[in-house]
Parts: sequence; structure tokens; C-alpha cells
Amino acid sequence: QSQFVESGGGLVQPGGSLRLSCAASGFTLDYYCIGWFRQVPGKEHEGVSCICSRAAGTTYADSVKGRFTISRDNAKNMVYLQMNSLKPEDTAVYYCAAGAACPLRAKASAYWGQGTQVSVSS
Repeated sequence: QSQFVESGGGLVQPGGSLRLSCAASGFTLDYYCIGWFRQVPGKEHEGVSCICSRAAGTTYADSVKGRFTISRDNAKNMVYLQMNSLKPEDTAVYYCAAGAACPLRAKASAYWGQGTQVSVSS
């Protein structure tokens, strides 16, 4: 089954950092734009960041601009999300997904994984 496998989540204090990883399984990233989403219970997926292969194809939600950095390594079939200056409101399950253009729409994206929990609390 083709899907992403997310990892790197955990519990961190406010102001801390985490680096999330997203491994593509069963398909190659080369031709896709890849997005990170997050979801809290009872709410829809929120787009966090997105990256295409083109240098200019990178987007961020206003709430994470200046704090989060998305990157990809097509040779390793991996996408990363470096999260700095974390806030309690960043607490969520983080997912990655693939689509045609940034920013991705959750309902039009594919290869969802199980997600990785990020909890920001003192």
C-alpha cells in the first residue's frame, strides 16, 4: 500500500523544537508537491506547509511562518518539517500528504499516513 510514514513527534516544552520526518512508502516523491497538515480532535485538517520540487513552490500557514521550515530530499524519498519556537497551540497530530500544487487541499491530497503526535506543554 502506498502511503507516507510520519515520525519525530513527541512532548516538548513551549519554545522547544522538533523535527518531523515523512517517508514515502510504495511510491516516489519526485512528481508531487508534499504538504504537512495537522489536526486536533473535532476539527478538520489544517494545512501547515507545502513544498514542490520547484524552488519557489513553498508555502506556510500564517501561524507558523518564521518558525517552521519544510524541506525535501527526493533521493531519500523524504520530507521534513523543522519546528522551532513551538507553542501550545501547535499541539496536534501532524500528517503529510501528496498533491499537484501548493498549497494542498486536504480533500484533494493522497497517501495519508497515520500521523505523528506533537504535544507542546510545560
